[in-house]
Amino acid sequence: MKVKVITQILEANDRIAAENRKKFKDANIYVINLMSAPGAGKTSLLERTIKELNGKIKIGVIEGDIAGIDDALKIESLGAPVVQINTGGACHLDANMISDVIDDLPLKELNLIIIENVGNLVCPAEFKVGEDMKVMLLSVAEGDDKPLKYPLMFQESSALILNKIDLLPYTNADLGKIKRDSLTLNPGLKVFDISCKTGEGINEWANWLQELLK
Repeated sequence: MKVKVITQILEANDRIAAENRKKFKDANIYVINLMSAPGAGKTSLLERTIKELNGKIKIGVIEGDIAGIDDALKIESLGAPVVQINTGGACHLDANMISDVIDDLPLKELNLIIIENVGNLVCPAEFKVGEDMKVMLLSVAEGDDKPLKYPLMFQESSALILNKIDLLPYTNADLGKIKRDSLTLNPGLKVFDISCKTGEGINEWANWLQELLK
């Protein structure tokens, strides 16, 4: 019975996600579902990305958190349209949550929407929300064992951002192992080495986004 219920939930979610996707496509907007553990640097990446692409791509953001509006305020201060979703305890965003806020964004003005999912290495990968692609962000401070511990996140993503590489000298993380394990799980994964603190790698990431939207 439990398996049947879960299947029904995912099927209903996928139907709404398809409706979201059509709405985004009709507005000619590319959508990225950004996933990571808490504290890995999703909001810092968004801030860097918005600044780097200012005047080149008009970005809107959907912020997902269990509670609070701090991240949305940071994005708003940069002049980017943003809406906040507080799940009240749910560990991920689903398609219905996204459907409820789509019209709160100025769709006609946007080229790209980035959905910052709730910090979690499990649930977000299971739920489509209407995105064109999922992007996984992993902080090297989390260690090099995460791809094999949480394989679905890496298998479902089209790109992997390895953040906080400025901290590598202060950790035991093996960057090569992370990449090998990730690419074994998903050979088509595009991998970026980034430091949101120093700005290293941000240009390559931003250029890649621009190419996606051409």
